[in-house]
Amino acid sequence: MSYPRILPLEKGYKFRELGGYQTISGQQVKWHKVIRAAQLNDLSDADLNWLNEYGLQLIIDFRSPEEKAAAPDRVPAKSRYQFLPVFAIDETKNSIAPQALLNELRRDPDGHKQMIQVYRNLISDAHAQQTYRQFFAYLLSNEAAERSLLFHCTAGKDRTGIGAALFLGALGVPLTQITADYLLTQQASAQQFALNMAQVEAYPGITAAQVAGVRDLMSVYPEYLETAWTTINELAGSLSGYLHDYLQLSSQDITDLKKIYLTD
Repeated sequence: MSYPRILPLEKGYKFRELGGYQTISGQQVKWHKVIRAAQLNDLSDADLNWLNEYGLQLIIDFRSPEEKAAAPDRVPAKSRYQFLPVFAIDETKNSIAPQALLNELRRDPDGHKQMIQVYRNLISDAHAQQTYRQFFAYLLSNEAAERSLLFHCTAGKDRTGIGAALFLGALGVPLTQITADYLLTQQASAQQFALNMAQVEAYPGITAAQVAGVRDLMSVYPEYLETAWTTINELAGSLSGYLHDYLQLSSQDITDLKKIYLTD
């Protein structure tokens, strides 16, 4: 049985199931266990009820303290909330005010270069590693069949994208499928992305180079995820080495994770 990949919420932004993906062993990631998403502050009452019915019981928030304060999550009644900031500030620039973003892009309009550095930091930064280590601890505590977990940031693509990639990789989902899930973010938010870019292009005084910079900051590209994987290999030689050496996951942890999230 399969379920919708993109969840049918009224105000939910980039809410996606991570179930159904095949691993290299031929198993499948269980449905109704893990959701990746963007911010939750605009959820409607109907959305909250839908998530309650879905079985959501834990929300993990990867945003910075400033992002959390500016747009607090709406939390379904049956869920508990856990704040786990990946960065002390939002390095991805997805929460920055338009004028402040424009000022930064005037200094350096190369959003692509900035995002490449963000993806290196998502893997190599000690605070980010600690957060993803805690993220896996929560994943490992999600044993009950009826319990589901959601993790998110502001845009649901970078901090959340790496969380999804590490999770799927630990289960044995091949990198080609991990990349496809990562790139699905663009398709899942195409309408909102077009609206955001139209607003950017209409901003007074903005240049073509700055528009391109914003586009690169707001987009997902294969080379962003490739940068993360290259950094993993540079640090630890492989994903399994990174999970063990930097996220402190034991062989038993990986076995338990697969037991919780993969079909028999």
